[in-house]
Amino acid sequence: MRTLKALLVVVCCMVYAGLVDAATLKDKPPTIFYPEGHYLEGWPRTVCRDMFGYNYQTHMFKGSYANVYLGGDGFPPYMGNTEMYYLAMVEYGYADTIEDAEAMLSELWYWGARDLDLYMKWNDAWLSNQDRGDDSQGTEPDGNLDRHYGYASYFDSGAALINIQSQTYEIEIDGKTQLVREYYYLKLKAVTSTDVLVDGIWYTEGGDEIGPEIYGAFAIVKEEFYGPYPAGKPGHGKPGHGKPNHGWGKGNCQAGMPDMCTTKEHSWKKPAKKSGKKTVKQSDGQNNRSRGRR
Repeated sequence: MRTLKALLVVVCCMVYAGLVDAATLKDKPPTIFYPEGHYLEGWPRTVCRDMFGYNYQTHMFKGSYANVYLGGDGFPPYMGNTEMYYLAMVEYGYADTIEDAEAMLSELWYWGARDLDLYMKWNDAWLSNQDRGDDSQGTEPDGNLDRHYGYASYFDSGAALINIQSQTYEIEIDGKTQLVREYYYLKLKAVTSTDVLVDGIWYTEGGDEIGPEIYGAFAIVKEEFYGPYPAGKPGHGKPGHGKPNHGWGKGNCQAGMPDMCTTKEHSWKKPAKKSGKKTVKQSDGQNNRSRGRR
């Protein structure tokens, strides 16, 4: 019994020590900072959503597609106005003229996607909200958030990421111009060291297909497109399907885009409901249903 108690004490002490050693976004004074070269270099990362759209505490990003990369490349966040951004590049000394700013930014591969809305959600293995060391950055806390904690690389780490892109634009539906939104859904998952890569496709050791390879250690396990088709009404299906399917319902939108589904922009189309009840006319010209709403 004494031996068991001693073991429990040792285990508890080890767990407590691990918790104490971990640097978090809640630490005061701060212990985790934006890295060298970042637009916010030297500033502490916090539990709040930053100006680019990252909320490291909740493992989430929401904002412009370009803002995923602009900060890391040393540029300020894009706020939705291209001309104002070019002007800011000149005002803050990134370029001499607006033309120079336009030429400079056009060289960035992601700049053309700046008006795409992006929602990302990941787990702790993809990018942690703590700094415990023992990752690709080293074995000791170093002021950076951990990646694939406890593993030398993403292989076997269980890392996963959901990426949902969306864009709003106008299309003609039944002769009327409507504002609609289309979505692209992508889910990535880290493969294991026993999985096999054949012609760009990851397979399990037993031969079951996992998905196309991406970023080396990851497989695309789900990829779907939701949105309007050139031929007509909003539909649902995978890229390359030539005809619309069922409409994008409110429930689907909320399930796929929990933080970005907005009814005011017609990002979902509510189908008309047909009542199976017969209308009974009253002597005053009103029916039972209209009376019930008074």
